This record gives sequence, C-alpha cells and structure tokens, in this order.
Amino acid sequence: MIELGKQYQTRDGCEARVYAVDGGGDYPVHGAYVNEHGWITSIWCKDGRSSMSSPSRDEPYDLVEVKPRIQREVWLNVYNGRLCTGYPSKEESDRASSYDRIACLKVVIDCEEGEGL
Repeated sequence: MIELGKQYQTRDGCEARVYAVDGGGDYPVHGAYVNEHGWITSIWCKDGRSSMSSPSRDEPYDLVEVKPRIQREVWLNVYNGRLCTGYPSKEESDRASSYDRIACLKVVIDCEEGEGL
C-alpha cells in the first residue's frame, strides 16, 4: 500500500511525489512524477498501480517504493580464518588488533535497507 512519507518512483525510474492517499474512489493516491517534459500530475490505486494500468500486468507509470540505501565502509580484522568486529576506520581496526592478525580487510557495504533479511 502506498503511504505518505515514503519515497517512490515510477516503475520505469522517474522520480515521483505522493501528495495524498485518501482521495477516495478507485484512485485515492494523488501525486506527480517527473519525466523529460517536467512534472506530470497523476492518480494511482492504493497499491500503486497507475490509472493507465491493466490490473494483470506491471506498467511503466506504476509506483514502486525507493528504499533508503545503506552505504558504509568497515574494516575487519582476520585471525586464522575468523573475523572480528567491524571498525569504522583502519586506524581503529589497527588499535583493536592483536599480534595474531593475518589481514585487515576493507569492506564497502552498499545495499537497500532490509536487504538480505
């Protein structure tokens, strides 16, 4: 279900804004999307299907949620095949390491919130 306060785009990747979700009728979601011609006002069903959509297939102007991305860099100490806690910098990883560390790995995390759960 489409909700106020979440970020959406059209299925084909155009930025979209939702202004209301209580418009009533078959298309209670009101908003706009931007394409090469500028902002276009539109209406959608509660589930995000465009007013131009067929109920049986996905269409380019349907709304899909854009989930926040998590982007982080962590450093992991490796000890004979086991990993230790991640650290936000190499310096912190070095300070926390012990004599038997065999590697210090830089890991870049870039994923959608909730991915892999």
